[in-house]
Amino acid sequence: MTIEFKTPEVTPLAADLKAMLSGITTATLTTILLKKGLRNVWLRGARPIRAGQPRLVGRAFTLRFVPAREDLATPESWSSPISTRGAIEAMPNDVIAVVDSMGVKDAGIFGDILCARMKKRNVTALITDGVVRDLAGVLGTGLPVWCDGAAAPPSVAGLTFVDWQLPIGCGGVAVFPNDVIVADDDGAVLIPQAIVEEVAKLGVEQERMEGWIMGEVEKGLPLPGLYPMNAETKARYEASKK
Repeated sequence: MTIEFKTPEVTPLAADLKAMLSGITTATLTTILLKKGLRNVWLRGARPIRAGQPRLVGRAFTLRFVPAREDLATPESWSSPISTRGAIEAMPNDVIAVVDSMGVKDAGIFGDILCARMKKRNVTALITDGVVRDLAGVLGTGLPVWCDGAAAPPSVAGLTFVDWQLPIGCGGVAVFPNDVIVADDDGAVLIPQAIVEEVAKLGVEQERMEGWIMGEVEKGLPLPGLYPMNAETKARYEASKK
C-alpha cells in the first residue's frame, strides 16, 4: 500500500496563542512536554546565531536536504522549480523555516541573498541543524537564525535539496508542517500541532508558579517543600492568586 502525504496549507497561529507562547521559555516548554511523555523535542545543533535574539514563535514550514549526488547537486539545480529558491517563494508570512540539513557542517544551506529574501517575505526565522554561509551578510539581513555555525562552501558541495512542506528530521526531532516552534537563547523546541493550546495554557501557569517560587527563594526560604511544592506550599501559592 502506498501512503501519500499531501502538502498542507499553513494554518495561521492565533494571535492570543502566539502571545502566550512568546512568554514561555523553551526550558519550561521542555519540562511540560516531558510530563506529557514527549522527551525528544529540542532541536540539536540549532543555536542562536547571535546573542539577544528575541524569543520567537511560529508554524513550522519544513525543507529537506539529502546527501549530495553529483548529477543532482549542481549550481544549475538552483534554477529548478524544486529548489531552495522555489521553497522560499512558497513561504507565507510568519512561518519559521525549519530545515533538515542532516547536521552537515561543511556546506552552507542559505547565504545572505536567500536570507534577505526570507526577511522581505516576512518569514519569522530560519532554524536548521546545519550551517549558513556568508555569515556577515546573513547577520546583516536581520533575519533571526538558529543554526550550527557557518561554512564557506555552498549547499551543493555536500547536500541535495529535495522538497518542502513534508515531514522532516531536524536536529534528531521529527517535525511536521504546521507543528509549532518556539526558539530562544536555549535553542528551539517543537510543540506538536495537536496539543499547542494545551501546552500554552500549562506553560503560562508554570511560568506564573515558578515566578512565585523565585520570589520565595529571594525571601530566603529553603528549597525542600518549596520546589517541588508540598501541600502547604501549594496552598500558599493558590492563596496568592486570589
